[in-house]
Amino acid sequence: MNIKPVRQHLRFWTGLLLGCALTPLWAQSTKFPDGPIKMIVPFAPGGGVDTAGRLIARQMQSRLGVSVVVENRAGANGSVGGKAVQTATADGQTLLFSGATHVLAKQVMAKAPYDPVTDFAPVARVGEAPLLLVISPNLPEQKLSEVVNSARQNPDKWTAALPAMGAPSHLATLLLAQKSNLKITTVSYKGTAPALLDIAGGHSQILMDSIIALLPMAKTGKVKPIVTTSAKRSAIAPDIPTAAESGVPGLVYTSWYGIWAPLGTPADRVQLLNAAINESVNELTKSGAFAALGIEGITESVDQFTRFIATDVAQSAELLRGAGFKPE
Repeated sequence: MNIKPVRQHLRFWTGLLLGCALTPLWAQSTKFPDGPIKMIVPFAPGGGVDTAGRLIARQMQSRLGVSVVVENRAGANGSVGGKAVQTATADGQTLLFSGATHVLAKQVMAKAPYDPVTDFAPVARVGEAPLLLVISPNLPEQKLSEVVNSARQNPDKWTAALPAMGAPSHLATLLLAQKSNLKITTVSYKGTAPALLDIAGGHSQILMDSIIALLPMAKTGKVKPIVTTSAKRSAIAPDIPTAAESGVPGLVYTSWYGIWAPLGTPADRVQLLNAAINESVNELTKSGAFAALGIEGITESVDQFTRFIATDVAQSAELLRGAGFKPE
């Protein structure tokens, strides 16, 4: 028997299989993605979620070889954009880029249009960033202790702006009130940008939101930075103390960002997207693009992201209940 052809046959298939193993997952599919990907951000342009989403979209575009178009659909606490993705064709080419706000829809809305945990397919968590606490520039307070004391003595003169109910800004504001024994009036806005404008104009007095979105105006003096909610000082704002340094050690909180697809999106496409997104996160981390915005990149499997969501929802729901929050 001539075994040479058999050996050649085995070498061919071995090489083919090895080549497949070394090829990125998204490059193995000739059918997906086969056209532009729409990434819906459920908030107004200019906020922390929007900024992070556009970074990821550009990097994914170079990785996948197709256009990744960001579309802002603000309204109804992020549920307008969320609903657009939930009802989209489950082919992996319409995605939602959002954060903690998305997974708490049922906890903060009396009539949520969907269940954010069971009506979507988690794809990937991409990063997290500390929050920055700012106040109106015309206020005399310079330190967190001064803000807390003034808000205790004159609660009617302090209003906290909330870019979205259930957002990290909302939860962190509740945590500040809890840790500092404060009672503060809150007002809800349709995103970070309008909330920030009202802080700058003195119509609301205090805002806690992603450092990504607030730092530019803080640097120009249009709002006054007080503390960050990170465990240690942020590399992009080393002169701003942490809440722990300023007398509120329990105020450590981060915003996080993730990507979802419509429920029913084929598992292999979700895995392809997860791999491409994780590669994009690695590139943004290596290049320093994430660090420049105060974001710490995160790469997780789909299962890890799913478990993270369950834990985050449970912890956040407990904080809302403890504050006596009632869905609106």
